[in-house]
Amino acid sequence: MISKSTIDQVYETARLEEVIGDFVQLKKSGSNFKGLSPFSDERTPSFMVSPVKQIWKDFSSGKGGNVVAFLMEHEHFTYPEAIKYLAKKYNIEVEETERTDEQKQEANERESMYLVSEFAQSHFAQMLWESELGKAIGLTYFKERGYTDETIKKFGLGYCLDRWDGFTTAALDKGYKLNYLEKTGLTIVKEDPKNPNGSRKFDRFKGRVMFPIHSMSGRVLGFGGRILTNDKKAAKYLNSPESEIYHKSKVLYGIYYAKQAIAKEDNCYLVEGYTDVIQFYQRGIHNVVSSSGTALTPEQIRLINRLTKNITVLFDGDAAGLRASLRGIDLILEQGMNVKVCTFPEGEDPDSFAKNNELEDIINFLQQNSKDFIQFKASLLVEEASNDPIKRADTVRDIVNSISKIPDTIKKEIYIQECAQIMNVSEAVLFNTLAQIGKKDIAEASKKAKQEQKAFDVVKNEPVPEKVDVQYELERKIIELLLLYGNKKEEFEDLVLKENEDGDLILEPESLEVKVYEKIYLDLQDDEIELANQHFKSIYYKLIEQLNEKEDFAINTFIADLDQEMVTEISSILMEEEKYVLHNWESKDIYPKDKIIGVSQLVSETILTLRCFLIKRRMETLQNSTEDNFEDNSETLEEIMNYLNLNKLLNKKLNRVLS
Repeated sequence: MISKSTIDQVYETARLEEVIGDFVQLKKSGSNFKGLSPFSDERTPSFMVSPVKQIWKDFSSGKGGNVVAFLMEHEHFTYPEAIKYLAKKYNIEVEETERTDEQKQEANERESMYLVSEFAQSHFAQMLWESELGKAIGLTYFKERGYTDETIKKFGLGYCLDRWDGFTTAALDKGYKLNYLEKTGLTIVKEDPKNPNGSRKFDRFKGRVMFPIHSMSGRVLGFGGRILTNDKKAAKYLNSPESEIYHKSKVLYGIYYAKQAIAKEDNCYLVEGYTDVIQFYQRGIHNVVSSSGTALTPEQIRLINRLTKNITVLFDGDAAGLRASLRGIDLILEQGMNVKVCTFPEGEDPDSFAKNNELEDIINFLQQNSKDFIQFKASLLVEEASNDPIKRADTVRDIVNSISKIPDTIKKEIYIQECAQIMNVSEAVLFNTLAQIGKKDIAEASKKAKQEQKAFDVVKNEPVPEKVDVQYELERKIIELLLLYGNKKEEFEDLVLKENEDGDLILEPESLEVKVYEKIYLDLQDDEIELANQHFKSIYYKLIEQLNEKEDFAINTFIADLDQEMVTEISSILMEEEKYVLHNWESKDIYPKDKIIGVSQLVSETILTLRCFLIKRRMETLQNSTEDNFEDNSETLEEIMNYLNLNKLLNKKLNRVLS
């Protein structure tokens, strides 16, 4: 268990905007920050971060919370993992008691797989540096590639001994279960034909140098292993299989080390292999990631899109695979990103070029040779088409097809103009072709929708308007007022129920100056009102207690002691109105009124409205009882009339007309 003092120090030190900034590109928006949702595919920001309140809200998925909640949602951390991650980031020493055997067993399957992967990384690194074979084979290989000791340790590189079950035996001896070794793909388990009740165990990566693959937060997800012998039957590179924690289509090699540089430089270099990333990083270019030899996927592009809108794709000098790689560029364009392409001289790749050149020369080369994707694609395809008119027409169509993927209409027009100049074709023809592609896409989408509708025989029902839960909304507003203004002293006009000379009930105003939380608490207590929603009720009593005890009440320290469900609820309440900032009303000359103006009025109106609602509901209950009871109802009717008069008075105070 992590000590309370460590948890408190983590919450006090961690800055939400800094932590989220490691995963999402944030831009200032008034007192807040906004960015693209890391939980959904979108092109306009719906993700808000409040540095003052230290909470975030994602309006596209409905998720929200504090810094720990973000790590638990985004990185699938457990609560202790999130605390440890933050402690490591801010150099805070973690105090914790030793976990019992029972607590170790309670670790869920996903966490067990992470632990196995992390042990594997440390084991392979140990073999590289300490075993004779590791030093002679693995370390020599890395040194020959020009890697320094610092680089090798930075990327956690290692070596798996060329033995059938060397790693597996070591892991089992340390108490790791074979079940998780198999699920992570580190160990291959096969039936033993000689022993029907037994099995044979093999190390998947035996005899390979190891490249750990990290998540954006630095957890080991899987491995890439390169064989060093000339075994023609074995694959040169071998990756971990898909598992609960490793999905190769959603991972980019090097993203953990590159994320801050990508956001800072506002550009990401995309290469093919592990060694390309490491060599670039060692030379001083840190904003570089790799798709690890797999075809680029939309999920991988979205990882980059959270950090920057700009990608520069780096290709080897060998043009053989360039055409196939162009499909990845179309995927990048579909995400609304800006793409440049840079090819290295023939016979060179990013790895060799970075190894053989100084940092300044590499930077100059990248700046001078990075072409706009249209220029690059046109020059590549035109060269292939040569003087063949049919191939030339196909080339033009291919380029226009790429332009059609771009969501931004202004960019489309500029690229069409550029393409017309390069290909010596009139803009009118290209715009016409673009329109045809657009119509075709719309027609295909419409046809698909009709087929799906026919296949599932969907019966259309008129949408039923969702009924507003008035009490829920009012109780939610009370929690919001306590959180935002609980300790603020305001002048209130209290209403005291009195009889006038004629014996009629009237509400007489009395002025008093109290804190917002005192006003709300006393009003609800006087009317014996308890919040009906259990979440709100629990938060309400915790808030009243904290506000009463602490003069320096702060939201971020208050929510640190709550469970994640309550944290999510509070962030949703506090950030609800922030979503209107996303619409940028000021640019339309609309200036929303600051909510802090008229706090006392807002408090009074909320309490009065809740009282009116409860009075009305009580009257309905009494009325129903008279309909069911045929005996003398005079007392009940008198009570209804009293409530009716009180309701009129309260609504008069609220400037509402009752029918």
